[in-house]
Amino acid sequence: MPADFDTIVNLAKKRGFVFQSSEIYGGIRSAYDYGPLGAELLRNVKDQWWRSMVQLRDDVVGIDSAVIQSPKVWVASGHLASFSDPLVECRECHNRFRLDKLENQGQCPSCGSKDSFTEPREFNLMFRTHMGPVESDDNAVYLRPETAQGIFINFENVRRTVRKRLPFGIAQVGKSFRNEITPGQFVFRTREFEQMEMEFFCHPDDADEWFRYWITERRNWYIDLGMTEENLQFREHEQDELSHYSSGTYDVDYRFPWGWDELEGIANRTDFDLKAHAEYSGEDLTYFDPATEERFYPYVIEPAAGATRTTFAFLIDAYREEEVRGEQRTVLKLDPRLSPVKVAVLPLSKKDDLVAVTDRVADQLRGRWMIEVDVTQSIGRRYRRQDEIGTPYAVTVDFDTLDDHQVTIRDRDTMAQDRIPIENLVTYLAERLPV
Repeated sequence: MPADFDTIVNLAKKRGFVFQSSEIYGGIRSAYDYGPLGAELLRNVKDQWWRSMVQLRDDVVGIDSAVIQSPKVWVASGHLASFSDPLVECRECHNRFRLDKLENQGQCPSCGSKDSFTEPREFNLMFRTHMGPVESDDNAVYLRPETAQGIFINFENVRRTVRKRLPFGIAQVGKSFRNEITPGQFVFRTREFEQMEMEFFCHPDDADEWFRYWITERRNWYIDLGMTEENLQFREHEQDELSHYSSGTYDVDYRFPWGWDELEGIANRTDFDLKAHAEYSGEDLTYFDPATEERFYPYVIEPAAGATRTTFAFLIDAYREEEVRGEQRTVLKLDPRLSPVKVAVLPLSKKDDLVAVTDRVADQLRGRWMIEVDVTQSIGRRYRRQDEIGTPYAVTVDFDTLDDHQVTIRDRDTMAQDRIPIENLVTYLAERLPV
């Protein structure tokens, strides 16, 4: 079972993974800042996604589209008309809730009042603002609620400039904004978040095969990065759950402390998006296949993951409490590719000669990996501190180092120690720290 929710939240705040946004002003609901460790962990998750989806493939390219796009984009996509949730308000305590998320629609979960809800109304989730000096309906724009549309409106630009033939994909990582009625569960559901989305364009006849392919690929990605397989499930949507554009969707769910919840959706979006944007823009977004001389709208398979909630899931999944020689050890057994700090360099003492060697060792490693130099408290406490933030290796510089020019390397998971020459340190670590 996953770690206790409060335990993970406390660890995240204590060690600098996540801070409450605007904390010095009392905070702002459902907004968080990623601290030094959290920023690194989040970046590593995104980098691993990009590496697997773009860097290691010859059939996917990446883009970075604007957060603010033409309002017509959201008309064509259907967001202005239908991107909404049913909102009810309790007449007694005036708290608001999504009707479809209430376990008991006849009783307020906040104050316990019965039959106190207002009639449900549709609440559009997009953040609206204005472009230019005057606020009017004529210059209203929206912060994007998803990154996908930036890909669709650039389909022809990408096809023309990179000269890709079907099938091929376009990937993007970026911020999205949704004015959620009931955000919560720490960083899992927030109004500002990051997505990792890829739209894979293919011939309609091949869409089912590619749909199955990407379900398998995405499952393997999580497991390869160390997520516990028993904490993952792939749930197929029932017909009444499907989005208007989808002919089939699977959710990648993780077993969070509060239950199963979504990390990622994998959908067959058919040709809805390109057809819609072609209709509203007047541009030809069909694809011409020179081999068959056929012209058609490609189908789209979309794996779309939440970067922030996926990072949270990896943090939860890696948490362990172990007893070592009668003492409790807290350790994050993150895959080294995700660990915020790869190597800690620890001098046994603050004496000048040891610190000088420590600095030289740190400079040797810093150009290749994210490192941390820790000089305070006993060596045992420092080991425990590095375990708690998931650092795979700790390098100890001791008094013998001054004579034999060797250091001790400690493995986070096994706690085994090796003594090696400083000159071999980079090679030793490179063999054990995957890219």
